Parts: sequence; structure tokens; C-alpha cells
Amino acid sequence: MSLDFNADHFSLFGLPLAQTIDLAALENRFREVQSQVHPDKHAHAGAADQRLAMQWATRVNEAWQTLKPPLSRARYLLYLLGHDPQVESNTAMPMDFLMQQMELRETVMEARKAGDEASLDAARSHLLKEVRGEYQTLAELIDVKHDHAAAAALVRQLMFQEKLLHEIDDALEAVTE
Repeated sequence: MSLDFNADHFSLFGLPLAQTIDLAALENRFREVQSQVHPDKHAHAGAADQRLAMQWATRVNEAWQTLKPPLSRARYLLYLLGHDPQVESNTAMPMDFLMQQMELRETVMEARKAGDEASLDAARSHLLKEVRGEYQTLAELIDVKHDHAAAAALVRQLMFQEKLLHEIDDALEAVTE
């Protein structure tokens, strides 16, 4: 295998260091690299080569899982660019954003309790539209403006929003069962 085990995830797949990536190219490169390193392809090799293939397969899967979702891609990219988004230590958010999140969370809890699928769908649609816009802004902050501090703040905000989207999905699942 001629791959560099120390390469970053973007380099591993031959992609530019950018938030905006071609997802089809990522998937194609993932499949190409995975086919090279898959342990089944090395089943008849020696034990050391089999272990190496397993390590490579794990590394390639980790890179794929990191780069495919835009939020984890942004976090990883910011780290590579030397800017820690401080997702564990910096929980400061604008007050209006926090109030909006609390109100939306209350709406979701009430709708779930009432079994109100229409309200949950509306909340999900509203939040999804907002999140899509935030991801466009995030790509611009990283790829065009190179404003990594603002991008890190937006990553932290998107983590809140993604978590709320999962809560809405869970509530929808609960009321449609």
C-alpha cells in the first residue's frame, strides 16, 4: 500500500482542505481507497499485512465518517487550520440564540406530549431551513473569509441545532408509533 498513514483525512482522499467539498468525489475516493485496503483483499497475506490492512480500513472509515457530515468536517478542518473550536470548553452563545433554542425546545416538548405531528414537522422544517443557511455561512467563513474564530462560534451553535434536530426526529418517531 502506497498510502501515507500520517496524511490528514482530506489528503487521504485527494481532496482540498475546504469546507465545501464534492460529496460524490468523496464517496468515489472512499470506495477506491477502501477497496485497496479492505481486509478481505489481504486475507491470504501474512499476519502483519492483515493487521496493517485492518488498521488502514479503520483509518479510511474514520476519515469517511469525519468528512461526510458537514459539522464534523468543519470541526476537523478548523483543527487542521490551527483553530480549536473549543466545543467542550466554550459554551458561550448569544442570548437571543439561546432564547430561540429554549422556545423551540419547549414547542417540541409540548408537541411531543400532545402527539402533535404537524407541529413537530413544522418545527423540524423551520430548523432545517435555518441549519442549511448556517452551513452555507460556515463554508463561506472557512473557505472564503478565512474567519476561523467566527466559524468556530458557528460550529458550536450548529452543535446545539443539530442536537435539537435529533430531538425533533426522536419526538416524531415517538408520536408516529
